Amino acid sequence: MRTDSSPGTLPAREHLPATAAGTPVLDVVIPVYNEEKDLRRCVLGLREHLARTFPYAFRVTIADNASTDGTPLIAAELAAQHPDVTNVRLERKGRGHALRTVWSASDAPVLAYMDVDLSTDLNALLPLVAPLISGHSDLAIGSRLSRTSRVVRGPKREFISRAYNLILRGSLQARFSDAQCGFKAIRREVAQALLPLVEDTGWFFDTEMLVLAERAGLRIHEVPVDWVDDPDSTVHIVRTATDDLKGVWRVGRALTTGSLPLDRLARPFGDDPRDREITDVPKGLARQLVGFCVVGGLSTLFYLLLYSGFRQFGGSQAANALALLLSALANTAANRRLTFGVRGRGGAVRHQAQGLVVFAIGLALTSGSLAALNAATTSPAHTTEIAVLVVANLAATVLRFLLFRAWVFPDRRDPAPVPGPTTAAYAEPTTISTGDPR
Repeated sequence: MRTDSSPGTLPAREHLPATAAGTPVLDVVIPVYNEEKDLRRCVLGLREHLARTFPYAFRVTIADNASTDGTPLIAAELAAQHPDVTNVRLERKGRGHALRTVWSASDAPVLAYMDVDLSTDLNALLPLVAPLISGHSDLAIGSRLSRTSRVVRGPKREFISRAYNLILRGSLQARFSDAQCGFKAIRREVAQALLPLVEDTGWFFDTEMLVLAERAGLRIHEVPVDWVDDPDSTVHIVRTATDDLKGVWRVGRALTTGSLPLDRLARPFGDDPRDREITDVPKGLARQLVGFCVVGGLSTLFYLLLYSGFRQFGGSQAANALALLLSALANTAANRRLTFGVRGRGGAVRHQAQGLVVFAIGLALTSGSLAALNAATTSPAHTTEIAVLVVANLAATVLRFLLFRAWVFPDRRDPAPVPGPTTAAYAEPTTISTGDPR
């Protein structure tokens, strides 16, 4: 499966234009379950803050996750009293399920969510969504672990949060700093492509969404936040941590096997409108060159180490052939995955076979160089052999890239049409039932 970022299925990011009055630019979702105590205070406080500081039209959406207390009545009252508040009732619990349902149906170009307890200072809301409105970023997250964040919480939650993010860095190579802060935003066209790939419907939803977005090369903006722990939080830490670790294992396995179609999230190289004015440049060439050079440098080092080791036990020709063969297999596999973005096992054998043909050409160049050196001097120094091989490998590298791009990993994919945005909007309080009793 091809997953290179050119031409991409997502359009290049652009600054959102000013919209007509009443058309929401931002839809802030508040997932709730039995939150009759905090719901009214949260919604009214958020509305007041947005009306005072946010220069665009907005909507606040209450996503009721099958509450059994007075939450549905309060949500309905707020929606009836304020035209910029919408109430969505879901008959199934799960924060991820609520966000997926509401975000998928929203017509706002920027989608956000926050926890009902307002643990995060609302002054971070405008910095959170501004990079998405401007077209700078695809997603934005609040971070409690930034050095400039101000956080008040107990040592137990502090330890769990930092340990969890260290696990993500070690197992999934995540580079974002805070996966579980309940303060995030995403552009709608990104959500439409990303959400179908996210399986979790609970607390791991955030982490899975961020990991897939990061692996697909989307830009994630982080905002340091001021955050005060809610002592009355109903989150079950042990159960949530267990579910999160199961999610880490599932996502890690999917990424390892290449079963996720991350090519759906590709954007044009550069993501700059000026790039569209450049003509006669193959799409993705610059990115592929960088990847190929990195892989080539590591492969050359690997080859030289192998050659030096094999040379201790045999002649130069045998050592060169064996070292080049092993490094060529590793080089083809690395370029297949990292440079040309091919995931999964489909076509792997054919690619390796074609890579061996390219290897044979490289072997002819390097072996010919060694033969010429041995013909010129009967006992060349080892350093001289290395220097000749480096020059020969540079020439073989250029040819290898051209053959890889044009023959082994050609981009035969036609650009897919970009689906139009969802236009469904919430006009009245909505009831959504999944029929799932869980």
